[in-house]
Amino acid sequence: MLRHEFQPGKLVAGAVLTLAGVLYAGDAGGAWETPWFVAIPLVTGGLCLAGAVALVAGRVRRRRAAGRTTDGPGPDLAS
Repeated sequence: MLRHEFQPGKLVAGAVLTLAGVLYAGDAGGAWETPWFVAIPLVTGGLCLAGAVALVAGRVRRRRAAGRTTDGPGPDLAS
């Protein structure tokens, strides 16, 4: 299996959209009453939060990559 990089922005977006779906599924099933206007701030706020998380994660990833050097083997491999 190929490994992939962790993307926390997509995780946050998926969690918020899943929460919105669960809220409206509960409303449709009769478990509780969800007002129609709840989705707009929930989804827009969640997507803004996901964008901010993705921006921070990207900057951290770039900063870590800039600190690495690929000039040659490390001191443990140079004999």
